[in-house]
Amino acid sequence: MAAPTVDEMIANLPKAEQVLVQRLRNLVQECLPFATEKAYFGMGIPYYTHNRMICFIWPATVFWGPKRTKETQNAKGTSLGFCYGNLMANDDGALLAEGRKQVYVMYFHKLSDINENQVRALLYEASLVDESFSKKKKRRTSR
Repeated sequence: MAAPTVDEMIANLPKAEQVLVQRLRNLVQECLPFATEKAYFGMGIPYYTHNRMICFIWPATVFWGPKRTKETQNAKGTSLGFCYGNLMANDDGALLAEGRKQVYVMYFHKLSDINENQVRALLYEASLVDESFSKKKKRRTSR
């Protein structure tokens, strides 16, 4: 059986979670139009990459990780993760490290939990961090 696409994974989520994930997906695509959306490890989880992995959206009902249970994951909610969150300012503390050194996340339970201006600002900052990883063009000097 073929791995699910992002659209197929979203279609299999509960309706309220479909709406939440699709709104986050639209925000990411709006703020990171240059990024490529890919399906994570055959699970259909959307992640976005340009120079490196930028961010991902992990629905609460898609179980993952040896340290988690379905109950604790559902309690936290759907996550928007920033792969280089450790390099972002995070002055308002919206991004949670949860013991991780690099990947920081924020959680949402329902559509009204999304502060769109805050999410946009974080996505734009993540794009700046990603741009810092672009291969620097070597300058040719005339001699």
